[in-house]
Amino acid sequence: MKIDLNCDLGEGFGVWQMGDDAAMMQIATSVNIACGFHAGDPDIMHATVKLAKQNGVAIGAHPGFRDLHGFGRRPVPGITAAEIENLVAYQIGALQAVAALAGHKVTHVKAHGALSNVACEDDMTARAIASAIKAVDRSLVFVVLANSKLMLAGEATGLPLAHEVFADRAYEDDGNLVSRKKPGAVLHDPDEIAERVLRMAQDGAVVSVTGKVIKMRTDTVCIHGDTKGAVEIARGVRRKLEANGIAVAPFAGT
Repeated sequence: MKIDLNCDLGEGFGVWQMGDDAAMMQIATSVNIACGFHAGDPDIMHATVKLAKQNGVAIGAHPGFRDLHGFGRRPVPGITAAEIENLVAYQIGALQAVAALAGHKVTHVKAHGALSNVACEDDMTARAIASAIKAVDRSLVFVVLANSKLMLAGEATGLPLAHEVFADRAYEDDGNLVSRKKPGAVLHDPDEIAERVLRMAQDGAVVSVTGKVIKMRTDTVCIHGDTKGAVEIARGVRRKLEANGIAVAPFAGT
């Protein structure tokens, strides 16, 4: 059995960095790099790509809404499908160019924040993201929340998919993530999270906040780099998986 650990990195501004990218890069097997709209800039992107190459880590674009002040976590009312396609294609292309400069290659795409949250429940947004990825490079792996409209859009578009579960986020009964506005949405106990991820991998399921068991294919597990104690959490998850005979490696297609 094999599973990927992914982490959102390169989420800084100028000289300010969020989280410990260098430490997380030694634990994760794939990383999703901010492309300048919710965080990041050309210098941070280049440095993050170089760090990933040095550590043998797969890289993906992490496109979000143009919202630096809100860190891409605020929906954009009235945005059209064409506008979503444009912003996703633009950000993928930016990272592809920076990756080429650093001698690395973009292998996947994972939508960020509010863009992803909206797309998990909205067909138009999900289809627009998938359409943009396919237009840029149909070989890119589309990282999708398992059982979501993102997954359905990816399947309809014929993109290779990596089904994602979240180590440090709580789930609602419908399989969507609990809003960050609600208490308990983000988990912090490293031991609890490690045991939870092991069950996800072994059972192919997540447990909601009410105790409901939801079947979900698990190709990759996300650990947010900006979660408090992220490095300790990631290290504990990897240790737990490997101790139970589960190989940690980039997902199929990368």
